[in-house]
This record gives sequence, structure tokens and C-alpha cells, in this order.
Amino acid sequence: MPRRLSEKPRHVRPRRKHKRERKFNAIPFQPVPVRKGQEIDVVINDIGTRGDGIARIQNFLIFVPQVKVGERVKVKIVSVGKKFAIAEKISRQEETF
Repeated sequence: MPRRLSEKPRHVRPRRKHKRERKFNAIPFQPVPVRKGQEIDVVINDIGTRGDGIARIQNFLIFVPQVKVGERVKVKIVSVGKKFAIAEKISRQEETF
């Protein structure tokens, strides 16, 4: 035999509407500081999870394969995305003190 519904309806709390979380950049549009084919001098600050070196220009990531941390290199930009670029190493810069 089916259960009868109670005569007094239960109070159901309305669902919360979640606020949209902020995106990575607080600025909605930030121009990319590099372009494809450009040659620049960078210092490798970190190593990525895949072993590529990471350089930054105005908080824009540039991945460079086959480099070490602290190395100064001249790179050529191969591809550019919205949040990062991929470059190839042209030559190593000699440090002068």
C-alpha cells in the first residue's frame, strides 16, 4: 500500500545561487607582451612539470625546453596562446658582472 503524503508540506530551503568565481586575471583583457617569431633575452626562473624552463615577461609565462634554472638565454617565440607562449632556445648569453 502506498504511503500517504503528510498534509502539512515540509519547508524546503531555496537553493543558493553560487557567485561566479573570478578568473585567473583580475583584468578582463590584458595584451600579450610577445608575438610569434620575436627574439628576446630571458632569464629562466623555474622548471615546469614536464621539465621545460619557465621565464616570465610581465607575468606572462614563456616555456623554453632544454634549459636550466638561472640560465640567461636568447629565445625565439614559436607559438603564442592566451596565457602562455612556447619558445625555442637560440643561444646562451654570457653573463658579465
